[in-house]
Amino acid sequence: MKVETGTAAIREQIEALEREFLSPHARRAADTRGRVRPEAECDMRTAFQRDRDRILHCKAFRRLKGKTQVFLAPEGDHYRTRLTHTLEVAQISRTIARALRLNEDLVEAIALAHDIGHTPFGHAGESVLAKLSPGGFHHATHSLRVVESLEYDGKGLNLTVEVRDGIRRHSKGLGRLSEAREKNPSMTLEAEIVRLCDCVAYANHDLDDAVRAGLADPREVPAEVGTMLGGTFSRRIDTLVHSLVAESAGKPHIAMAPGVETALENLRTYLVEKVYRSPALVEITSRAHMVLESLFGFYVKHPGEIPEGAVPPGDPERRATDYIAGMTDRYALVEFQRRFVPQPWADE
Repeated sequence: MKVETGTAAIREQIEALEREFLSPHARRAADTRGRVRPEAECDMRTAFQRDRDRILHCKAFRRLKGKTQVFLAPEGDHYRTRLTHTLEVAQISRTIARALRLNEDLVEAIALAHDIGHTPFGHAGESVLAKLSPGGFHHATHSLRVVESLEYDGKGLNLTVEVRDGIRRHSKGLGRLSEAREKNPSMTLEAEIVRLCDCVAYANHDLDDAVRAGLADPREVPAEVGTMLGGTFSRRIDTLVHSLVAESAGKPHIAMAPGVETALENLRTYLVEKVYRSPALVEITSRAHMVLESLFGFYVKHPGEIPEGAVPPGDPERRATDYIAGMTDRYALVEFQRRFVPQPWADE
């Protein structure tokens, strides 16, 4: 391939490399289905690279550092947050995409944005808004709302169709992982990678954090998990990544070996029963429920207390949902204290 000079040629060179190197099953940036609002091409970056950069620099992405993964407002420095979870998903996803010659830029953009609409206090916050918000609430749907309607003062990030599809379809539920692909097929293999790597990441790092917190004992993890995946964090990740690459190479879908998939599902089941539903976590998440329920009722009753421009115009319930979903754990607690906790009387 002839190499040209000057910034105007860089994107075209990258697109040419993608045509030459990527798998026939990859989604090339030059073949994107485009954006809702057409834009002039960037001289240096492909469409998917621009999406990744827009996500990385937006406010909602930065707030992920203050949102719970599993353990609410932990004092320890090494527990995962929603941001570190996102970065782990992106790293594992890129490793697999590179091995399969799929589009790393597309994978990274989807991974960085997949949880961008998550609530404070993790799934505890999600369950509160699902109950209170008209029409319900799901973090995948709200992540799409963030990038389409909430960021950039309501204009959204104007991401490509492929990235938005990956965000919308990343959630799996607790059924068999292979069934998620059949019930909710993604537009690209890159999106399939992120959907599976989301599970690979959280199942392993949530166990790691639970052991650190004293809520899980590695000796109690089902024996078939250790036998099939390995007994350490790094060994389990390595096994899962190798299985995904081996089972997916040259194929029009992303999968892992049946035995490996079963072991991962058993690990998820163990986490649900022994960690996510543990009395210690249930007790603290009940407090999180109370905080967000109180804030929701307050903002619905007093819509003028939502800062101007923070969320788009709309009915009070929609605005309260958007505003609360965007909060970090710390900000939600500060707002609760300001609205509901009596403050000491100040002397003149």
